[in-house]
Amino acid sequence: MKKEKSHVQTPPHSSSIQLFILPTPPPSLSHFHLNNKTMAGFFTGTALLLLLFSLSTNATKYQTLIPSSHTLPQPNTNTNTLPLSSSSEEEQLSLTENTLSLSLDLHHLDTLSLPANATPESLFNHRLSRDSARVKTITSLASNRTNTKADFSSSVISGLAQGSGEYFTRIGIGTPARYAYMVLDTGSDVVWIQCSPCRRCYTQSDPIFNPTKSKTFAGVACGTPLCNRLDSPGCNNRNKKCMYQVSYGDGSFTVGEFSTETLTFRKTKVNNIAFGCGHDNEGLFVGAAGLLGLGRGKLSFPNQAGRQFGSKFSYCLVDRSMSAKPSSLVFGNAAVSRVARFTPLVSNPKLDTFYYVGLTGISVGGVRVPGISSSLFQLDNSGNGGVIIDSGTSVTRLTRPAYVALRNAFLSGASHLKRGPNFSLFDACFDLSGKTEVKVPTVVMHFKGADVSLPASNYLIPVDSNGSFCLAFAGTTSGLSIIGNIQQQGFRVVYDLAGSRVGFAPKGCA
Repeated sequence: MKKEKSHVQTPPHSSSIQLFILPTPPPSLSHFHLNNKTMAGFFTGTALLLLLFSLSTNATKYQTLIPSSHTLPQPNTNTNTLPLSSSSEEEQLSLTENTLSLSLDLHHLDTLSLPANATPESLFNHRLSRDSARVKTITSLASNRTNTKADFSSSVISGLAQGSGEYFTRIGIGTPARYAYMVLDTGSDVVWIQCSPCRRCYTQSDPIFNPTKSKTFAGVACGTPLCNRLDSPGCNNRNKKCMYQVSYGDGSFTVGEFSTETLTFRKTKVNNIAFGCGHDNEGLFVGAAGLLGLGRGKLSFPNQAGRQFGSKFSYCLVDRSMSAKPSSLVFGNAAVSRVARFTPLVSNPKLDTFYYVGLTGISVGGVRVPGISSSLFQLDNSGNGGVIIDSGTSVTRLTRPAYVALRNAFLSGASHLKRGPNFSLFDACFDLSGKTEVKVPTVVMHFKGADVSLPASNYLIPVDSNGSFCLAFAGTTSGLSIIGNIQQQGFRVVYDLAGSRVGFAPKGCA
């Protein structure tokens, strides 16, 4: 009687090994003169290959998420965990790098300024509110920007406001160095801080910088090439000094003298950095003394300090729900990871601030999502559309057709999970309460020359303390797509301006 091959099947959402039980060789094979050991070895090898193929196939389709390991970050009420200004700051921040590279700790915005009675849920909702404001300003900036100079009195949207960045670090300003918190922002170019005397200044954590007490502070004369680098330079007719202004989409602004000064990163000094010394500042800048622009424009810090640090920097943003260690920012040759996968930067002739990249597609469950192609992310001749990498946006925004295709593919692959109600801007949510672990479809973002495979926690995130998780992508009706910092968590993201490329190194926060 003919024996049938049998196998034990596992459900499609499982990543466990599929076990194939192969039949013993029938007597009719005996004329091949194969002994029992040879046949046993043949079938054992065949079974092993099938096992390995099954395992690798499932590994590309699904990965494990442990819901209990991913919760909303708790409010940090211990202010002693953050360094304060002191005369011994340089000793507190000891230098461990060579002269061409340095590393700084990054802290999340929520650890600097907490609302009263903050809860994990309220902090998350505040983050989504900031995120919405930032995306609105970015898209406005991208769609309205031209190459023409604006009058000083006009409203120039350059950089961002409430969403001026989710991360900050401690930087010394002047000589001797006075340390203060500075927000770091890849979506802004101009470096600025609040300065005394203040006509209007918002509340910050450190004493306001007094330029008269710095030996290295110097104004910039009107009409000079440095002054004319500003989008809308002004001139103080009384002392013939250059004036700057930065206005934000929510009505916040900073106005003051355009100057040069020495900045100190730990013990590494960077001289003659052009920056705004703001005497009239108004808005929601959340406790920081100012902003360190890390954009791609000519006045950004990476471009100004390019000779000293090789026009290279990188950061690694930790998942704050899983790690108490700080995120980090590295300048110089050490910023470039050896294992990073690089994609070329794309130039926008209408706007030089943002880091544009080429996104060619997205895979879900090991399969390219139909309907998501590079044509949805093209940067046209007018400077519209495209895809940018941004440190201050939290949730990745994709053009609406791309997002709908991604969401539908993910929901299809996650059909074994219990659906939950929509939450805020998220419309693909799940009820994972009581689950110790779940299998979720893999997500891979395909950039030109670099495939970036996301950990499960980078796209399925908690939105409350009751086990609700949502797909951390959203659609946008604007042509601009933004890769946000939730998707960047755990990667060392390398900005190599000299090589005109951006790289992603997995597990880069170690």
